Amino acid sequence: MTIFARFHAREGLVEALATAVRDVVPPTRAEAGCLSIDAYRSIQDSALFFINSHWVDEAAFERHARLPHTIDFLGAVASLVDQPAQIARTKPLDDV
Repeated sequence: MTIFARFHAREGLVEALATAVRDVVPPTRAEAGCLSIDAYRSIQDSALFFINSHWVDEAAFERHARLPHTIDFLGAVASLVDQPAQIARTKPLDDV
């Protein structure tokens, strides 16, 4: 399973969001069910961030969602974004 997450920073909070995104990657990468995770910043809009992660299965992502670092990250991000976060759970097109 692959997750695409999109976050757009409030004006004046771009670097705070960048820090939050950077900080959540290492503990997530260390999770047993995480196959990979990477964070990105848009070239066209420096306030726009993405996280792309791959999980062994949906249960692994559900465990991730309940971990303290994930809960803390989502709580912090809520005050840093000017749009609701967009989180998409996906699988390869041919597997749909």
